[in-house]
Amino acid sequence: MNNLNDLNINQEILPLFDFSLNVFAKNKILEILQTPLKSTEEITERQNILQGYALNSEILKDYSYTVLYLNEVYYFLNEEEIDDLSQKKLSYILFGSKQAKTRYVSKFNQLILFFHRLESKYFTRLKLEAFPNEYASSIKAILQFLSHFKLHKYEALVRDNGLKDRHIIELTQIINTIREKELLIPFWEDFFLFEAYLSINVGIKKHNFSYPTFIQGQIKLHKFYHPLLENPVKNNLETSSNVIVLNGPNMSGKSTFLKAVALCIYFGHLGIGIPASKGEIPFCDCFSIEINRRDDILNGYSHFMTEILNLKRVVEQASREKRCFAVFDELFSGTNIEDGFEICKTTINGLTKFDNSYFFISTHIQDLKQVSNGKIENYDINCELIENKPTFTYQLKKGWSDIKVGRILFEKEGLNLMLKK
Repeated sequence: MNNLNDLNINQEILPLFDFSLNVFAKNKILEILQTPLKSTEEITERQNILQGYALNSEILKDYSYTVLYLNEVYYFLNEEEIDDLSQKKLSYILFGSKQAKTRYVSKFNQLILFFHRLESKYFTRLKLEAFPNEYASSIKAILQFLSHFKLHKYEALVRDNGLKDRHIIELTQIINTIREKELLIPFWEDFFLFEAYLSINVGIKKHNFSYPTFIQGQIKLHKFYHPLLENPVKNNLETSSNVIVLNGPNMSGKSTFLKAVALCIYFGHLGIGIPASKGEIPFCDCFSIEINRRDDILNGYSHFMTEILNLKRVVEQASREKRCFAVFDELFSGTNIEDGFEICKTTINGLTKFDNSYFFISTHIQDLKQVSNGKIENYDINCELIENKPTFTYQLKKGWSDIKVGRILFEKEGLNLMLKK
C-alpha cells in the first residue's frame, strides 16, 4: 500500500495537469494521478499515448465545446427515459403533445450539434497512427459510437429545416439500440479518458516536463526542480547508493528538495512527464513519502510513533523484495537527541541492505556525519555565510554542512545578551 498523502495530489499536483472542461474528465485525471503503473511496459505505453497527443497538437490545440451541452447530453442519454417511438409511430405523430415534441427536438438538437462538433472538428481529423495500436482502438470505438447517429445527415437537418417527427422517431430507436447493446458506459469511459489524457498532455507541454527512461541501480536527474515554485533552483543528482542522507540547516530547502525528487520518481511511474530536463530512474513497486511532519491524532499516535510504524511498513515491504522508494523528512526528530541518533544510525545502516529500494532521509543530527558503512551518500543543500549572515543558494552538493544557522540567528537577534544574567 502506498503512502502518498504528503504529495498533496488533490491540492498541489492536480492543478498542474487539470485543463479539463468537465468534472468527469477531472475525476479521471485524479484517478490517473493516484495510481502508479505496475510495469515499465505500462509506463512506456502511456508515455507513447501522451506523445501521440503532442503529435496531434495542431488539431487539438483549440479543443472546446459548450460544457452545458456535454452535461445535458450526458444526462439525457444516461438518466432520462427515452421511449423507442418506432414502436408507436402513428400514436406519436397524431397524439404526441406539443410539449413532449418540443422537448425531444431541443434535446436531440443539443445531442446532434455536440456530437457533430466532436466528430467533424476533432476525432475524424486525428492521426491515429501517432498513437499505440491498442489506444488507437479506443479512439476508433469513440468514432464507431458517434457513427450510430448519422451526424452529417442530422446536423444538416438541424441547421436547415429542423428535426421532424420522423427524425425524432429514428433517433429514439438509435438510442434504444445503443442502450440494449450496452454501448453507453464504454463510450463515456473512452471519451473522458481521451479528455483526461489531452489535459495531462497540455500540462506536460505548459510546464516543459520531460519523459524519463528506466534504468537499474541508479537515479539520474538533470536540472530537476519543484514545479510549484515560481523561480525554482534546478539541481542535478546522480546516485551511487540506495541510501541518501540529506543534511543542512533550517530554511536551506531540504524539504523542497525531497519533494522535487519524490515528484520526479512518482510522476515517472504514472507514465507522465517529470519536472527535469532529463531523467533516468529505477522502477519501484511501492512509494512512501513522509515530508510534512504531523501527529496522527485520529489514531492517537504521536508523530514519533507514526514515524516508527511508517518505517516498519516500508521495511516489511522491502523485506518481501518489493522495490520501494521512500522519503523520510527529519527522521526521528520527535524524540530526544540521544535516542534519535541511535535509531537513525541503525535505520540508515540497515536500509542499505535493500539493494533494490531507494531511501532519502533528511536530518539535523550532526553526529550522523560519522555514520557510514561505505554504502551511504551524504548531501547537503548549500548555505554560505556572508558577513556572518546565512545565505541560502538551494544548490545540492556532496558532503555535510557544519554551519550552525540556529546559533548564528540566535546571536544576530541579540538573544545572548538579552538572556545573560
